[in-house]
Formats: sequence, C-alpha cells, structure tokens
Amino acid sequence: MVTDQRAALRERVDKALAVYLADRRAWMAAVDPTLAPLADAVEAFVLRGGKRLRPAFAYWGYRGAGGPDTDAVVAAVSALEFVQASALMHDDIIDRSDTRRGEPAIHRRFAAQHRALRYVGDPDGFGEGAAILLGDLCLVWSDDMLHAGGLDPATVARARPVFDEMRAEVTVGQYLDLHSQASGDHSVERAGVVARYKSAKYTVERPMLLGAAIADAPAEVRTAYSGFGMPLGEAFQLRDDVLGVFGDPAQTGKPIGDDLREGKRTFLVAAAYEMTGDAGREVLDRLLGDPALDPAGVTTLREVIVASGAAERTERRIDALTTAALEALDGAPLDPDAARVLHDLADAATRRID
Repeated sequence: MVTDQRAALRERVDKALAVYLADRRAWMAAVDPTLAPLADAVEAFVLRGGKRLRPAFAYWGYRGAGGPDTDAVVAAVSALEFVQASALMHDDIIDRSDTRRGEPAIHRRFAAQHRALRYVGDPDGFGEGAAILLGDLCLVWSDDMLHAGGLDPATVARARPVFDEMRAEVTVGQYLDLHSQASGDHSVERAGVVARYKSAKYTVERPMLLGAAIADAPAEVRTAYSGFGMPLGEAFQLRDDVLGVFGDPAQTGKPIGDDLREGKRTFLVAAAYEMTGDAGREVLDRLLGDPALDPAGVTTLREVIVASGAAERTERRIDALTTAALEALDGAPLDPDAARVLHDLADAATRRID
C-alpha cells in the first residue's frame, strides 16, 4: 500500500510538472522560435528521471501534520523539482561532468548543438552559458510554480521563508564544496558541513518544513521534522558519496569514478585520509582529482578507501543517522498513514530503491 501511495504521488507530480512546462514552452515559443531547444532540454531533464523525493518529503510532511490532500499542494511541492534541476545543472558545470542520469549533461547537450549547427565561437563556452541560464530559469520557475499552484496567498506567505532559506542554503553549499576542493581541505568536519548545506538540508529537512508550513503545523511537529530531516538528509548524501565511488553507472547515470576524477572532498574521502597511512595518503594526493584518471586509477583509489576502513565507517554512519532520524519521527504526533510513508521514504533515500 505504501509503495502504491508513493507511486501515485509521483504520477501526480509528473503531471503537474508536465502541465507547467507545456505552458512555459508556449510562452517561449511566443518570445522567439530559437528558444525551442531550451524547452526541449528542460523537459528532457525534469520530466525524464528523478525519484521525486523532495516533493514526496514535502507532501507527506504536510499530510503528517494533518493537511488534507489537494492538487494545489501537489503543484506547490512540485516546485522543488525546479530547485533540484537548477542545482544539478550548475553542479555539472562546476564539476565538468559529461553526463547526468545517463544522458549528456545540459552544458554538453548545448555544446553538441553548437557543433552540429556550425555556430561560430567556442562550443563549450556556448554550452556552459546556456546551462547557466537554463539553471537560473529553473530557479525562477520554482518561485512561479510555488505561487501559481493554487495555494491561497496567506499559505504561500507562510511557506516562503522556508523555501527561500532552502534555496540560499543549497547555493552557499555549492560554494563550500567548490572551496573545499580548491583549498584541499579534506577534514571529516569540513566534509560534514558541505554535505549538510549542499544536499542534506534541501533534500529532506527543508522539504519537510515546507510541508509543515503549508499545513500550519505546530512547533512540536516542526521540531520533529528537523530532527528527522537533518540526519536523514546527511545519510542520503553519504549514500550518494558511496555510490559516486562504488556505484554501478547504470544506476547512478554517471561514468564510473567520476567523483574521484572531480576530487570530491566527501565524508568517504575525508575518512580515508584520516584513517589510512602515509602510503595511502600519497596515493590519494596523487590520483584524487585527476581528470584523466583511468579505470586502473579508480580501482587503486577504491582499494585505498576500503583498506583504510573508510567505506565501512561511512556505512556505519549512514545506519546511525537513519536510526536517529526515525527515532525523532516516532516521537511526533503525526498522522499514522503519513508516518508509515515517511518511514518508507527514509529507506528509499538511504538505500536508493524505488
């Protein structure tokens, strides 16, 4: 039953996004026909892929606080997918990623268009510029969809501070990630700060608090949601870190070892630096962040990470964070049906299952 409820919500979110993007396509066509590739790209990116976890946490946070089901609420929480799209488009430029969800990253897509149509100038510069602008447009549309979804103005006003704080947090989190790579800071403490602000808070905690704000939930529910969302969001990011090093490209949608080539200063990597010996640190310093890293180099780095005990430590931390999150949720006065779905979502977020 819980799986059916999650699938039904996903379909409703998909429909809300498709309706909104059809309207935006018509608007762009009226502005200028050359905007059609932007419409194609955003539809492909937003509508094909993604588990809709953020709208799900927001919606079931709303229902858990006693809010009744309405299409307006579904439309409002669907706006979170545009925040996610914006963050991913910009992140792929920063990381020089070639793929996302098994398809060319947005900046690579537009660079290929430049080459195919024999435009003048630098194809890669064109691709990056187009992706930056499309990411910005998605952020604008997240605002518009929240406002235009059908919620009454008083409810939107109550939800806005959470929504705005979330978008600011993920933006500064992106910078903290960029800074950590540039400065070479590979401490566990720094990795935790980056994970919290770049991903954890806007994946679970802020969506939950957005749902609570829409429902006008009492303080005890909002406190429980933060107690649930913060550790669960961090566990989600740690699972992402593990998949970035050890995951199957068919599941992650990115080439094997991409996080290692990009030199991501994740908790997993920070723990390996802390726990390995001088020889292991020399390997990490030499190979981590090498854009030309080949499969043999990926295997060598994996071996150092596993031998150090960092992979096992990360798995233990995922388990501990998930346990803490569920304990915080179990003490809250929530709708029982919604609480069951939130438990299931916690499992999906930390194990990456459908």
